[in-house]
Amino acid sequence: MKIPFTDLYSQYEECKTDIDTAIHDIIKRSDYLTGKTVDKFENLISKYTGAEDCASTGSGTDALVCALKALGVSEADTVWTVGHTYISTTEAIATVGARPFFIDIDQYYHLDLEKVQDFNPDCPPAVILFVDLYGQTPNIDKLKHFAKKYKIKLIEDAAQSFGSKYKGSKVGSLVDLTCFSFNPVKNLGAMGDAGAVTGSKKLIEKVRMFRDHGRKSRLEYEKIGTNARIDNLQAVVVQAKLKKLDQWIKIKRQICHRYSSLLKNYVKVPKEAPWSYHTYYVYVIQTPKGTRDRLKEFLKNKGIETKIHYSIPTHKTKPYKQYSYVNLKLTENVCKNLLSLPCYHTLSMDEQNYIIKSIKDFYSN
Repeated sequence: MKIPFTDLYSQYEECKTDIDTAIHDIIKRSDYLTGKTVDKFENLISKYTGAEDCASTGSGTDALVCALKALGVSEADTVWTVGHTYISTTEAIATVGARPFFIDIDQYYHLDLEKVQDFNPDCPPAVILFVDLYGQTPNIDKLKHFAKKYKIKLIEDAAQSFGSKYKGSKVGSLVDLTCFSFNPVKNLGAMGDAGAVTGSKKLIEKVRMFRDHGRKSRLEYEKIGTNARIDNLQAVVVQAKLKKLDQWIKIKRQICHRYSSLLKNYVKVPKEAPWSYHTYYVYVIQTPKGTRDRLKEFLKNKGIETKIHYSIPTHKTKPYKQYSYVNLKLTENVCKNLLSLPCYHTLSMDEQNYIIKSIKDFYSN
């Protein structure tokens, strides 16, 4: 049996009529950038997330950079974040000239305020950029309480959690600014790169300015910006898939819960936070110490493709070793043992059983 890690073509097949019609219409009208297509897309994202407003961007990384700029983050500032994330989180902070400061994670792989050491309330960070890793949120009430006390802004890197909920509310309207990625492999994916930022109308207007060369109108330039606009072809693809998303997530959750039920005696399965509706961007297990790479090779030989999210924490990568952190013990330990399994909504029962049996066989022998 051959089981790929992702199955993007089936998503297209389910949305084929809508996608093909929309793309044909874009081409017929030569409507490739900005305009009514983008306005409609941003309104749909706002409505789905419950946010006041939305500014689409060319990628999730662009979303993070524009959000940081919209909050005025610059060379003089420090931004708290985590090392257990995709590189773009840290990259965005460094791109605007700020200094990332890495905080260790908790049992849910989220930034853990309890592990902040030697905090000087007279020199708080400008922003906490936290990550909804793997598809669920941290304790946002706790983050908001801390941020309010010390006058810190919050940016939610929700690249992996579109469709997730915190205490019943959709991600996208919970903190100052929320950044999404519509990379093809995300819960809601384009056919290329795309992203978005949601938040208050006042802040989103600033995001719009920075994403479009820093201009307020066609010939009126206010700030140094960049070209970070969404491609209209990507906007209509994401829009077509949005209609199916909640059902896809529902099935995905059922698959992941089944994994957890049947694998919990062999590996450490993901923990769902009591406040969060986990959408499982990826299903990540922690393998017993020293077995991850052997299990990965064993599954490969069985025809099962797996991935590692993420083998090297960003504070250990060459460009970011210069930045500060205190004790990232859990971050560094989990990176050695994590393995992501296929968990897309079209994964058949036979395929699920084959993956589960293969893992059990590996640890039984």
